[in-house]
Amino acid sequence: MMPLLILLIGYAIDFGYFFAVAANVTSAARNATEYSVQGFESPAGAALPSAGPLTTAASVAAAATGDLGGLLNFATVTAVQVCSKSLGTTLNLANCSSFGATGSSYTPAVDPEAPNFVLQRVDITYTVQPPIPLSLFKISFLPNLQFHRQVSMRALD
Repeated sequence: MMPLLILLIGYAIDFGYFFAVAANVTSAARNATEYSVQGFESPAGAALPSAGPLTTAASVAAAATGDLGGLLNFATVTAVQVCSKSLGTTLNLANCSSFGATGSSYTPAVDPEAPNFVLQRVDITYTVQPPIPLSLFKISFLPNLQFHRQVSMRALD
């Protein structure tokens, strides 16, 4: 009875952590995309923020990873792709650049109201390792998971 109880407690902790990761990744993508769009329309009238690198505190990629600071190993398992007007545009499509860990790259769609608007996009892929690795005879019960969130917002051209 006790091993079953320990197993259930371990699964509950892992599930709670997975839920927290999903909420953080969703929020980070939304906040970073909002930051990339509003930089141009800020009260200061400054230019759009730069897309990266992660080491520049005022960049969109740093804003995305900054929201993930409380997660385990966030600096080594997070891939961020930023598509922004600050990188330039090609045929009314924002150019993209990737930062952080290597991950899949995605091509954004052209805004249906181009050239008046250009889609800004932030893709975040975070690889989750269970905080309590439950295994028996070197067989893991919970594999590593990848959470991918993408947010697109329009920027007035």
